[in-house]
Parts: sequence; C-alpha cells; structure tokens
Amino acid sequence: MTTTLPEPAVPGLDDSTPTAQHLIDGEWRGKADTPRRNPARPDELAAYSPAGGTAEVDAAVAAAAAAQPAWAALPAPARGAILLAAAALLQERESGVAADLVREEGKTLAEARGEVKRAVDVLRFFGSLGWAATGEVLPSGLPGTGITTRREPLGVFALITPWNFPIAIPAWKTAPALVSGNTVVLKPAELTPLSATHLARALHDAGLPAGVVNVVHGPGRVVGDALARDPRVAGLSFTGSTAVGSELRDILGARGARVQLEMGGKNAVLVLDDARGAAQVVAAGAFGLTGQACTATSRVYVTPGIRDRFVEELVEQAALYVPGDGAVETTRMGAVVSRPQFDQNRAAVRSAVERGATLRHGQNDGDPSAGLLFPATVLTDLPHDDPAVTDEIFGPIVAVLEVADYEAGLAAVNDSRYGLAAGICTDSLTRSTDFAARAQAGIVKINRPTAGLDLNVPFGGVKDSSTNTFREQGRTALDFYTWGKTVYTGI
Repeated sequence: MTTTLPEPAVPGLDDSTPTAQHLIDGEWRGKADTPRRNPARPDELAAYSPAGGTAEVDAAVAAAAAAQPAWAALPAPARGAILLAAAALLQERESGVAADLVREEGKTLAEARGEVKRAVDVLRFFGSLGWAATGEVLPSGLPGTGITTRREPLGVFALITPWNFPIAIPAWKTAPALVSGNTVVLKPAELTPLSATHLARALHDAGLPAGVVNVVHGPGRVVGDALARDPRVAGLSFTGSTAVGSELRDILGARGARVQLEMGGKNAVLVLDDARGAAQVVAAGAFGLTGQACTATSRVYVTPGIRDRFVEELVEQAALYVPGDGAVETTRMGAVVSRPQFDQNRAAVRSAVERGATLRHGQNDGDPSAGLLFPATVLTDLPHDDPAVTDEIFGPIVAVLEVADYEAGLAAVNDSRYGLAAGICTDSLTRSTDFAARAQAGIVKINRPTAGLDLNVPFGGVKDSSTNTFREQGRTALDFYTWGKTVYTGI
C-alpha cells in the first residue's frame, strides 16, 4: 500500500490519487508535489510524488551510514529472512502493485503482473542466499596453516533505477546489496515513483530496521548527482542511458568509489535461410514491452533466401501487436511511457522514411492526445549505417536489412558501439555454436527473443552497454556489493 496525502497538493489531485513519499531513516516523508499521468489516459492522474533535493540525499545517506554497522553484524540468515518476508508481502499485494505499475508506466497488465512476480522471485532468491556460504577453504603450502576467504560488505550503496522495469530493477539491485550487509539509498525514476514505493514498503513492513533502505525521489540531475558525489557512498549501481552513465563513471572514478553501469543497447538478430519461426521470435523481442527494454530487438539481418518471406511474416506479426490501454486484459502492447519518448519514436521513423526507408508496418506520425499509443513498426531498405540502424530509439521499431551470408551477418551484428544482447535464428548447430562464441554481446540468444533473462544468471553487456566489470543478477551480483578478504590461520 502507498501512502496518501490528507489534502490535495494541486488542483486535480484528490485523496484517491496514489502518492509516493521519501523513505528516510524509517519514516515516510515529503510533500507530494510532482504529478504523474497515465500514459494511456493522459487526462488521468496516475500518481503523485515529492521532488527531493540535496537535503533529502544528505539525510538518507546519513541514515544509511548510521544503520550499516548493526545491519552487517546481523547474521546473514536473519538478513535473508527479512527479504523472504518482504517477498511474501509483495506477493499478497500483487494485484494492487501491478495495477499501479500499469497506470504509471503504461505496460500491459500481464507484463506488470509478470514484473511484480519477478521482484518477488528476486527477493526470494537473494533471501535464500543468506544461508549460502560466501567464502572458501583453501590449502596452504605452509605447514600448520589454514586459509579461508571472506566476503565483506562495503557500506552504503546508491541505486539509480529506470522507469521501464520500475519494481524489478530496484529489487535486483536492492536485494543483493542488503543480503550482503550493506545499506541502500534508492533513487527511482521520476516517471514511476509508485512501483519503487511498493518495494520499499514491503521491506519496511517486513521488519527492516530504520535506515537500512532509504528512498529519495527527485530529478536525476539533483538527486543522482548528489549521491554520486557523496563520500559516504561506497558504490553506485545505475541503469539508464549511456550518456548519463558515462558522467557517473567519471564522478565515481575520480573519488575511487565502486561503480556498476548498465546502459544502452542496439540489439541485433541474425536470421539464416534455415530458420523456422523467426518472425515470432523477432516480434516478441521487438514489440513485447512496447520495445521499451534494453534487450529489445531493434535490428535484424536476414540472408537472401528467406528475406522476403521473413519480412511478410514479421509484418503479419506486427499487426497482432495493437497498442492500447494496458489495464484492458486483451491489450497486446501497452502505451509509450511519456510524450518525449513518443515524439522520439515518431521522429526516428519519420526521418528514416525521409532518408529512403520503406515503412512496411506502422506510421511516422500520430496523435498522442488520446493516449501515447505507438504502433509496432517495421522498416526495410535502409543502409547499414543509417541512424535507425545504429542509434538506440527505445520503442517498438525494428529495422530489417539483408546480408549476403552468415559471415556478413555476424560482422553486421558486431558492427555496433553497443554489446548487450544478440541473437541468431537457425537450425544449424554449427552456426549457432560459432555465433555464441564470436558475437560481441554479454547475452546471446539462439532461437529465442533477445528480451528477457532468468534471474539466476549474470546480466550485463560489453562496449558502451556496460562497465563490463561487475554483473547483475544471480550469485555473481554479490561480487559488486562485497570485497574479498583472505585469512591465514596458524593451527
């Protein structure tokens, strides 16, 4: 449950409008003064949240720093038990949380339910790791000597999360930090304050001590920058644009703090002549989640023998992804998250057509006044260096290009500044095995959509998609939030 204000803060807000607040040192604070409207219904207020600043960041970091020693001293199984209790609470509240997620982010109800379930499962996964061994017993070359290793928490972590997975990403950053013995200051995306509030409230209601998790809402240029520069923050994990991530890397690097960045992507799929069902695979990766996933498929390279048939089948698939209000059960594809993102999608398609692209499905215009509903879009006849092929758009837009053969296709897949996800559709074990070895991407999918990943496996990219140091998710996520210690003991 989110908190509500006793009195409307601005015209149009009433007591039924869900509101988010800062969570600082175990207290819900802040006057909600920033509105968020439903992207599928622009006239509907979806949420209200406070706009925090440097004072809130200072208070939150101070609370986290004060709470961290006692939290780290708590046995890891006890820390994990709180995560497990929070998972149970979040599962009980799934219906309301998913409904709020749909209203503030725009995705479909099915996608929202799946995301809430993902957050629940993440809390359970890392909660169970409270009982797992985190060190090793190793032999020594010295007589009468034993060697063990330990993983120790670093202290306070800042977590800056995006709007496209507004409860799952906060969960998969927060949970490994907490079970490792760190404390957290979370800065959610401004567009999706409610989802992060639901996560924080579940942890709070599960008995998390005051100050262990803190939430500060507000603009990234203010809140995020203050967190990055605070010397009490031992590390920062960020998911967002490459431009902002690069700035944060410079700030954190200058003071020797730990930094983890997951940034942009321009994910490609190579479709070979022997592929079966490739259009469905590509469509799911390109148009699912309204294309608003860092692992979404946005460029496809097709060999000549299958090219025409594949394009026809992909257009047929695109026609099935009709955008609509995500709260309606039958909606296949939800709204675009914001007017600026809608305009960016529209401009990208329009300019590509002006440069000579063929619009096989979709539109290069549209009226967003009745809802930010952007159609599934298929572009063909583009040169390989066209901006629609090279630049991240972050919408349900896919460019299809022809390549002469497998080697040319692999080279085209790798010809990108990004390296998050890459896929291949083929019946050839030889080709798929070679592709897995040579594709320059942190995630490789064979006959599967590029979007989507299991929570127990490492997540991250190469090139400008990631810092390519510490991976998120799975047991490897604990490495970022801890440092290693080797202990020699005379026996």
